[in-house]
Amino acid sequence: MSGLRIEQEGKPAQELDFRQLAELDGQIADVGALIPGRVGGAVTLQAILDRLQPDQDLDYLTVESTDGGFAASVPLEALRRAVIAYRVGDEPLPRDKGGPLRFLIPDDEGCATGGADACANVKFVGTLRLTKGKGKDTRPETPRQHARLHEQEGEGGH
Repeated sequence: MSGLRIEQEGKPAQELDFRQLAELDGQIADVGALIPGRVGGAVTLQAILDRLQPDQDLDYLTVESTDGGFAASVPLEALRRAVIAYRVGDEPLPRDKGGPLRFLIPDDEGCATGGADACANVKFVGTLRLTKGKGKDTRPETPRQHARLHEQEGEGGH
């Protein structure tokens, strides 16, 4: 796993590897306890933010897949309970589970709301980007686009 790239406006990018994610506070032993049907261990987004200490004026988080083909930009305040799944046992989260990293939001809003919705649960995460104002967002906006997303393999959403 190459790691989680984190970008903040006005600061150099940082990267957290598997070991660094595992050393953070805010570990979740079983994400299935928070989000039924999901597997693996995770770290809270809040623990990552606590380490980074982003500027207070950065109010959006964009979560982008490793290939850059899928992104969701959500107000940071709506994501305070979000987690990054990164492991199964002591091994990196496998690709068939959305790995190497998967962004998950407990109690999401359903799909196509544009906020902290189920389409902001991103598989194959490569980058978190903190910005002032909304960033790149490729989530589907119509029921037809949403259905097409689920038909395509390899997409970052859900």
